[in-house]
Amino acid sequence: MKKINIVLLIITLVCSFFTIMGELDRGIVIVLKDSSIILTATLPYIVNKLFKVKLNDGIIFVWLVFIFLAHYMGVTAEFYNKWDGFDKVTHTMSGVFTAYIGLLLVPKKSNIWFKILFIIAFSWMCAGLWETFEFVCNILFGGDAQRVAATGVDDTMMDMIVAFIGASVFSLGYYVKEKVKN
Repeated sequence: MKKINIVLLIITLVCSFFTIMGELDRGIVIVLKDSSIILTATLPYIVNKLFKVKLNDGIIFVWLVFIFLAHYMGVTAEFYNKWDGFDKVTHTMSGVFTAYIGLLLVPKKSNIWFKILFIIAFSWMCAGLWETFEFVCNILFGGDAQRVAATGVDDTMMDMIVAFIGASVFSLGYYVKEKVKN
């Protein structure tokens, strides 16, 4: 898994590098937006170094896949603008991915219902934090990542709802797996 993570990281960084080089003439905001993937893709490794923790290879894998899809494909390659449903697909996947991370964080000896509640709450918290991050970036750097001009709050709310659905589907699968196992 560690080797797969390194390959994913390299692919993401190389794709980003060539994209950045091709957009140097489009202005500093575009270059910063495209360059930010370097920080987001390497964040698990930075966290490991700064906080002297060992993140699970599964968490790193989920993070890298999601960053490649949402950040590189969605933002940098502009799939969010090219394919209407891409935003909802990535937010649904984010619900599944953050649910998986929530499962890894919940105490193992917890009651099944507490685990499910924790998984869904953790995932929904991540969705809310992400939407807050987008909102702050819109204020600081301009733009309309949340599509407020076109949709009001509809886009933001649908992003959070599909993340909730993704986490709920993950939790249902986890519940069934646990019941079959016992």
